[in-house]
Amino acid sequence: MSQFSDILAFFEESGVATAIRESDALFPFVESVHVVAICLVVGTIFALDLRLLGVASVGRPVSRLANAILPVTWGAFATAVTSGFLLFITNATKYLANGYFDAKIILICAAGLNMIVFHTISAKDLPQWEKQTVPPLRARLAGLLSILLWITVVACGRWIGFTMQVLQR
Repeated sequence: MSQFSDILAFFEESGVATAIRESDALFPFVESVHVVAICLVVGTIFALDLRLLGVASVGRPVSRLANAILPVTWGAFATAVTSGFLLFITNATKYLANGYFDAKIILICAAGLNMIVFHTISAKDLPQWEKQTVPPLRARLAGLLSILLWITVVACGRWIGFTMQVLQR
C-alpha cells in the first residue's frame, strides 16, 4: 500500500496538480471541460441506448447510428478521462476517501462491462435484428442498464462536489 501512496503523493505534489489546485481559473476551466465531455459521452450513449430500447431513431439501423455516434462518444470519453484525471490529481487522497468518487469509478467500469457484453454477446446477430423497430430483449436490457448506469455515474459525480471537504490552498 505504501507504493500506491507514493504514487498518489507524486501526482498530488506535481507542478500540474499544484497549478490546477491553486489557480482561480484553471480548476474551474478543467472542471468545465470535464462536464461538457461527460455531457457528450452520456448524450451520445443515450441516443444509441434509446434506439436499442426502440423509442428513438427507429428508422435507422443500429449499426448505422452506432457508426455515426461512437467516434464522438470515444473522443468525448478520452477528454473526460483526461480532464477527470487532472481534477483527481489535485487532491487524490481526498477523492479516494470519497465514497461517491469510488462509486463513480466502479459504475463507469460496470457501464464499460455492459458495453463489452453487449458487443460480444448481445450484438453477435446484429444484422438480423438491427432494422427492427423494437430490438430483442437482450439488446433492450443492455440499453436500459446503460442508461441507468450513466445516470448514476452523473449523480455520483455531482455528489462528489457536494461531499468533498473544501480544498486547502
